[in-house]
Amino acid sequence: MSSATPTPGTSLGRRLSLSGVLRLRRPSEIWFKPALSAVAAVAPPNLILLALGRLDLAMYTMAGSLCALYAHNRPYAARARTLAWVVLGMLGGVAVALLTASLTRNAVVLVTVGALLAAVQKALCDATRVGPPGNVVLTFISSASLFVPQTLGQVPGHLALGAAAGAWAWLVGMAPALLRPHGPERRATAQALNAAAAYADTRGTGDGHASARAGGYAAVQAAWQALLSLPATGARATTRHALERLVVRAEVALAAPADTDPERLRTWARALRGTGRIPRTGDTPGATDELVGVDVELAARPAPLWRRLGPLTPIAVRTALGCALAGYASLALGIGRPYWALVTAAALYQANLTLTWGRAVQRVVGNVAGVLLFAAIVPLAHLGQVLLVLFCVALNFGAEALITRNYWLGSVCVTPMALLVTEFAGYQEPGELITERVVDTLVGALVGFLAAVVVTNRRAGDRVEHAVTAADRARERAARLVAEPAPDPAALEAARRGLVAALTDLRATVEGAAGEWWGRALPQERVVLAEQSGHRTLAATVRRQAARPDRDTGTRTEDLRR
Repeated sequence: MSSATPTPGTSLGRRLSLSGVLRLRRPSEIWFKPALSAVAAVAPPNLILLALGRLDLAMYTMAGSLCALYAHNRPYAARARTLAWVVLGMLGGVAVALLTASLTRNAVVLVTVGALLAAVQKALCDATRVGPPGNVVLTFISSASLFVPQTLGQVPGHLALGAAAGAWAWLVGMAPALLRPHGPERRATAQALNAAAAYADTRGTGDGHASARAGGYAAVQAAWQALLSLPATGARATTRHALERLVVRAEVALAAPADTDPERLRTWARALRGTGRIPRTGDTPGATDELVGVDVELAARPAPLWRRLGPLTPIAVRTALGCALAGYASLALGIGRPYWALVTAAALYQANLTLTWGRAVQRVVGNVAGVLLFAAIVPLAHLGQVLLVLFCVALNFGAEALITRNYWLGSVCVTPMALLVTEFAGYQEPGELITERVVDTLVGALVGFLAAVVVTNRRAGDRVEHAVTAADRARERAARLVAEPAPDPAALEAARRGLVAALTDLRATVEGAAGEWWGRALPQERVVLAEQSGHRTLAATVRRQAARPDRDTGTRTEDLRR
């Protein structure tokens, strides 16, 4: 916590702007995949429980079923591991919640445990980049479980239901591999090519070139992360190496946009749709056969988890404090479901305060609209439990289909779904549910946001300084190699990739720090200079690589325009 003063030049009115917060974006390219996965994972367990007359147990199966929402952007080998960890993480949170609920009914204790769980889930999801949907689904399930009366003897059975549904969700998440075993990595490569083409359209100097360049490098980094999670040998290695060549072309385009044909990049991206042959880049023989920098990236190990958690301490503290205070405030108002306020607060916290403000507005708008939708459909849902289940499944689909357009639009479906789930255990008075949900939404958003304002991220400025220094060092290393008469190709490629990573990290760090309202002024001049000189060095590195005689044939690699 801090009493820091506002950053010079920062207008609080501009930070509180509503401009663009509710604007709809284009839907995700794969919006239907998590939507259909939600239906396939949630519907069978719920219908089985309905047939057995035990729909009251649906909350425990939904804990496992909702894990199917994760990891749709990852190659299947990596997805298998990620989904397994998500299921285990979900069961771990539910286990803590059920054990706590079986040992005490003290509402203050339950809210406190829920807030601590929310903070841990937020930090772990951010550190491991699990998402979307990130920590919110985990927090929703574990917080709701805290307020369900429980005995110690019931806990193993309820966890077993969650584990069985989680295993089914894992199968649902992996099923598309039977039809498109290389779909995620092809899609990530296509996105990198399209992003590079968008930057090439600006020729490196046109309107929006800075944001296009940042988006291009982020897409390329995402593509490399996808490809490097695949086996380097075996049946899948051929596909991986072919896609690597295309990602290299995207990198070249980002470094030398004026020498790139953007339409050619888009043609390659379109060819990656479906299961057809991966397009060839037309490289001269031996020019990119080894992709010398890939082995360097494979050998680099990710930072230990504890080191990745360190920078997330302010957000974890915000989450714990905000969720706890929101839950306590709900209890003070006499509302019977304080976990709604707790989850609302947990859903707000983003990388910085500006983004958190935007999410608070989106959450309130979406929840209020969702309550109105619930009021419209609840009379039909009360006609029978079959309709109740079908409405929940349909709303699950709608939430995942719409949330990529804007968070508030997805919340319009999430809110009535959550309200209908409370009816699985028995009839609930609609008027009471609506009132409590609206009040808890407002309380959670207000208290949660105030906690974010109080807990400032004083380390943001330090991380920008470190990122600038790292970018300068990476640039100097690349520049030294470019200046050598005959630099080692592997060292030059490793230096180029290191500079790309440093510049990408710098841009992400600056954007995160700029969204904080209080703190010392950022070194804007150093940042601009580091980025400009870094990208000039990147272009020089690419030109040097293109002019390098091929070791096997003595020919030169093809011109960047190809």
